[in-house]
Amino acid sequence: MRTPVSWAIGLGLASGLLLIVQASLLAHVADGAIFAGTALAALWPAFAGMLGILLVRAALAYAVEHFAFVSASRVKLTVRDRLMCQLQALGLVWQRGTQTGDLVNTVTDGVESLEAYYGRYLPQTALAALIPLAILAVILPIDWVSGVILLVTAPLIPVFMIFIGKGAETLNQRQWRRMGRLSGHFLDALQGLTTLKVFNLGRREARLIERLSEEYRLSTMKVLRLAFVSSLVLEFLATVSIALVAVLIGFRLLWGELDFEAGFLVLLLAPEFYLPLRNMGGVYHARMEAIGAAERIVELLETPTLSWPGTRRDVLVAGEVPRVELRDLHYAYPSGDTALAGIDLTLAPGETLAVVGPSGAGKSTLALLLLGLLKADRGTLAVNGVPLEAQAIDCWREALAWVPQQPRLFFGTVRDNLCLGRADADDAMLWQALEQAQAGDFVAALPQGLDTALGERGVRLSGGEAQRLAIARALVKDAPVVVADEISAHLDADNERALVAALRALGDGRSLVIIAHRLATVRHADRIAVMDGGRIVELGRHADLLAAGGLYARLVAGAEGEVA
Repeated sequence: MRTPVSWAIGLGLASGLLLIVQASLLAHVADGAIFAGTALAALWPAFAGMLGILLVRAALAYAVEHFAFVSASRVKLTVRDRLMCQLQALGLVWQRGTQTGDLVNTVTDGVESLEAYYGRYLPQTALAALIPLAILAVILPIDWVSGVILLVTAPLIPVFMIFIGKGAETLNQRQWRRMGRLSGHFLDALQGLTTLKVFNLGRREARLIERLSEEYRLSTMKVLRLAFVSSLVLEFLATVSIALVAVLIGFRLLWGELDFEAGFLVLLLAPEFYLPLRNMGGVYHARMEAIGAAERIVELLETPTLSWPGTRRDVLVAGEVPRVELRDLHYAYPSGDTALAGIDLTLAPGETLAVVGPSGAGKSTLALLLLGLLKADRGTLAVNGVPLEAQAIDCWREALAWVPQQPRLFFGTVRDNLCLGRADADDAMLWQALEQAQAGDFVAALPQGLDTALGERGVRLSGGEAQRLAIARALVKDAPVVVADEISAHLDADNERALVAALRALGDGRSLVIIAHRLATVRHADRIAVMDGGRIVELGRHADLLAAGGLYARLVAGAEGEVA
């Protein structure tokens, strides 16, 4: 990033120096043509020099814009990459407690606001110091009176700009926070539009958004008023200073104390002396906007993350199913509520393990720990005898496939969504997975089959179809360990029976963990772990647990054949 900014500053300074040369040539030509009586033929080299300088300065202006754009683009890419990595590292629990709209606003508009800061404000700030100094170095030997005026008035512009900008900066940071709240609330309202309509709360929500929008408008107008005052002060000071220089030069020309070429050169350079300072005032709002956005960006980047410092990549062996052990695992949510307490469990290679229990028993939390999306407060999760903390987490996730309770289908085609875990899958593999997941018929009926666009969140599919497509996605990945969370929740009885057969095939030669509510998906599991209050209270096969007459038997009886 520093190199493109340095190039932008260096080329901008070169353009400023050429401007001084161009003004000198113009003053020489004017003096020669008007007062010295120089022949036109003798002035042509100066005219050609001015034309050449004009073309070079145009090329330099283009190059400055190019390098400024490159530097800003690199900054945006770097910051977005760090933000996305940070959001992944923060973990699922943190994300569930944060407004999605606020995050989206920060990652999109917040990062975009950095472009003007790095692409315009930083180079212009440097040029506002360098170019006036170069012009002053030329003017002082020629006309020390004008040089003193410029030297005295120039510092007033940044002083007033900083003085006025302090108040605008505070307002701008407050405005950015309001923008985050408005974005988050507006996105929540859009996502819950159906619920609001059903409960007849549409008008109330509209009034609330209207009030938030009005507060944001008023805040924006306050910032703009200060910005306009700042611009007015800058223009006033620059204009008065140039006028003072011009008046004094005029009097001294009249009195014969200054020759025309020197006076005309000073008059040409005086506006250019203040131009970089005025330009800096014009982009000063970019600094304020960037600081307002950076406050939230830095807050996100400094939030403590879910860290996995391990680096070992030799634990998993290609083609082999790992052994997974959970030893005395404890986990509590940030609120302090206990989710898991003393979990001891082993998942043997190739075993199908079902985890059942009442709502809130800790089943989904256990699945998230297995997936490395949560980290236990105490205890050990070991793979092939090596704690997961010592392993490179990406290696472990490459060995996993996941079917969540509420699957996320991304904007794109059916093929795009199926190939998320395996980019090289061919059509034969995709159709085989779809058939196993009982999704082949409805995908074949779509207008373009595998190339049918699903829309955001799979809007073209029903809940059950989306669920089966997520199951097919896990089948395509062909991972040695599969975690399925409530995968039969949206399927009818016929599809559920077919799904049981698909799950048994999926578990053949793999380790399969099924988080389940419904009996049909767990009856044939090698073992069933029954959870209650964050603990495993029963462990065994379906028939043995029924015979024991404990919690599992009561759940089965209460749900009339389904595990509730």
